[in-house]
Amino acid sequence: MKSYRVTLREQKNKSGRTSLYLDIYPPIYDEKKKKETRRKFLDLYLFEKPANKIEREHNKFTIVKAKQLESEWQMDLLGQTLDMPFISSKDLDFLAYFKSIVKKRYTSKGNYDNWLSTYNYLEDYTKGQCVMSQVDEAFCEGFKDYLDSCYTKKSSAYKLSANSKYSYFNKFRAAIKQAMEDKHLHHNPILRIKAFPQGESFREFLTLDEVKKLKAVRCDNPVLEKAAFWSIRTGMRWGDCLKLKWIDIQYSEDQGYFVRFNQNKTKSYETLPITEEAVKELGNPAIDSQEYVFKGLTYSSHNNFLLAKWARNAGITKHITFHSFRHTNATLLISAGEDIYTVSKMLGHKELRTTEIYAKVLNSKKIEAANKIKF
Repeated sequence: MKSYRVTLREQKNKSGRTSLYLDIYPPIYDEKKKKETRRKFLDLYLFEKPANKIEREHNKFTIVKAKQLESEWQMDLLGQTLDMPFISSKDLDFLAYFKSIVKKRYTSKGNYDNWLSTYNYLEDYTKGQCVMSQVDEAFCEGFKDYLDSCYTKKSSAYKLSANSKYSYFNKFRAAIKQAMEDKHLHHNPILRIKAFPQGESFREFLTLDEVKKLKAVRCDNPVLEKAAFWSIRTGMRWGDCLKLKWIDIQYSEDQGYFVRFNQNKTKSYETLPITEEAVKELGNPAIDSQEYVFKGLTYSSHNNFLLAKWARNAGITKHITFHSFRHTNATLLISAGEDIYTVSKMLGHKELRTTEIYAKVLNSKKIEAANKIKF
């Protein structure tokens, strides 16, 4: 068990003032410098040779303040050592704590961006300053009201969409839950506050004819093209395609081909049946079964440009992203007459209502098509 020692020290500057800092042993990790350090500067200064009463009083007050911080840091580090954060009198920076949670989400690009956006709106709401003791029910309700009325970062002409509010507030709720688990909060201040209702977002997909058109032309990135058609056939997300290994693709006499993988978004293990044709499209498997199926595929904003160019060359005017291929898989299955429950299981959805959105999209397309017949 680490036992920390905190000592107040002075450092003379060329400016004629003395800077105060805490000497902490053993060293602690500094988030800004990204390394361990023993020095925690307090942004407090003493006049080396006070010239008048005001400067002498300034020195007295500063020493008292510095000793108070020394005591608070000692208590806080002791609390961490004993896994009893509540004995600390030094209030934790809630924004810094929230940002530390954001950094842990970097394994998933889409999820990370969502968390980072939540942090940016939270920073605006708090004007960049917030400590853990301020996070009560009124604070949480206030942040919800802020999300409900604020404008987007991209344009002051638009307010947040229903799904953005739903997503950001849920991220905030998850951070509050984590703060409780880490013993920074005594109770859950967000417990009685209702979440935003989830809106029905537009989900772009390709028709069967458009898939055939896409098949007839080449993408500038062959690996991206291969992953795209795999997603159309299986409904697998970008993150799941990215980490798919040859060992995950299996075969048995009774089940045929199937893929066994840990779904990146839901963290649940899925067994997904796949066709022999889909497997053949992947080409010969690597000698090393631990090798990635889509070797060389990496996240890049340039991929979106390549997808747009590919679609344009195929005569498709829709705005296509990689996730559109998952939507395509779902809508093609439903269009072919597959029931919602089966499609839901194929996609690995936890709730049936998530899958029902695709059926609603298809119904709206039918109505749109019917309205085109005019005499």
